[in-house]
Amino acid sequence: MIRYLPLVVGTLGGFALLANRMVTANLTNSQSRADALGVLLSAVLILVGLLWQQAQPKPPDAVNLIGEEGLEIDEALPDEIKTELAWATHILLTNTVTKVVAVYYDRKTILRRGILGKSNQVNIGTIAARVMKTQKPIYLVKLELYPGRVEFDYLPENTQGVIVQPLGEKGVMVLGANIPRSYTKQDENWVTAIADKLTYNLEKTSL
Repeated sequence: MIRYLPLVVGTLGGFALLANRMVTANLTNSQSRADALGVLLSAVLILVGLLWQQAQPKPPDAVNLIGEEGLEIDEALPDEIKTELAWATHILLTNTVTKVVAVYYDRKTILRRGILGKSNQVNIGTIAARVMKTQKPIYLVKLELYPGRVEFDYLPENTQGVIVQPLGEKGVMVLGANIPRSYTKQDENWVTAIADKLTYNLEKTSL
């Protein structure tokens, strides 16, 4: 609200000066100079307000993701892996903008947690396959802009942003957010660190 203050004050000041000029029959030189100064100040305030709108764009709006909140985990996993997955996803869901996490490893979906989508299986499409091949994460800042979004049917249909993070050569961890362009560089580094730890434990444990 503060960023609108110069624009509002400048506009009101300009109207006040105009109204004062219209009701004043005889203007003295000093009044004319004061009016000119007032007009100048109002114009400066309006300009500052407009510049603030450009310098401080409105942040993207959050949406309510469509789906039910839940936790699905492969019961065949060793207890230590279940614990590791529970810890990792809890950290991501409570410390970042992430609202849903899905983990695919060794040709099967081993976890979905958060606001769940319609499909209960992670679909390895072009994007996820590329991540596993290159071992580099992909951040889709606004999912609706990407044709490849159809492969994410296991996420809520109105998911706004997605990170696809590699878990070695056998898997991926997919994170969904309810705000576009919401993951910061620090968030991405945090996701990478957690994924590396999770990958280490998955690789050393026979699934």
